Amino acid sequence: MKKIFSEFLKGIFKENPTFVLALGLCPTLAVSVSLANGVGMGIAATFVLLGSNIIIALIKNFIPDRVRIPCYIVVIATFVTITELTMKAYSPALNRALGIYVPLIVVNCIVLGRAEAYASKNSVVDSLFDGLGMGAGFILALLLISGIREFLGAGKLFNHTVFKGFEPAFVLGMPSGALLVIGLLLGFFNILKNRKL
Repeated sequence: MKKIFSEFLKGIFKENPTFVLALGLCPTLAVSVSLANGVGMGIAATFVLLGSNIIIALIKNFIPDRVRIPCYIVVIATFVTITELTMKAYSPALNRALGIYVPLIVVNCIVLGRAEAYASKNSVVDSLFDGLGMGAGFILALLLISGIREFLGAGKLFNHTVFKGFEPAFVLGMPSGALLVIGLLLGFFNILKNRKL
């Protein structure tokens, strides 16, 4: 049980996909304009991570090495298609806001990297908790980045005005603001990591 719990926590702190491994930065930068977008992308990526990790851990012994990666991509694409169709049916506004970045989860480094580096070498239970931890770490990173950008860049949280009379820094709502916020957060987390050593 302790090993499973450590697998989960690893994705949040020690191997956070965004702040430690610096994976999946393209969708992170693109969709982190608002908390709603961050939550939507985080949940979508977590669902794909969980599903693909479980299926790949189940079928890993039946896949020949020479077609391993294409098989993983087919599994991942299946879960992305399920996610995209569900989002189109139940949350069309979020689907429009996330745009092309939902289908691009197929080639997201976090998902494919975990399939190759972890799920293909470990048990189903370990892969499940690895996917949960990596997904939770990705969601937390998106919440932090999009929360900062929405609050300081628009003066809102979940599209509701927080303080009246607050002068937002509009640059944080622009693509360059995403780079600025993530750069500062990466630096902050590196300082924390080095202080623990």
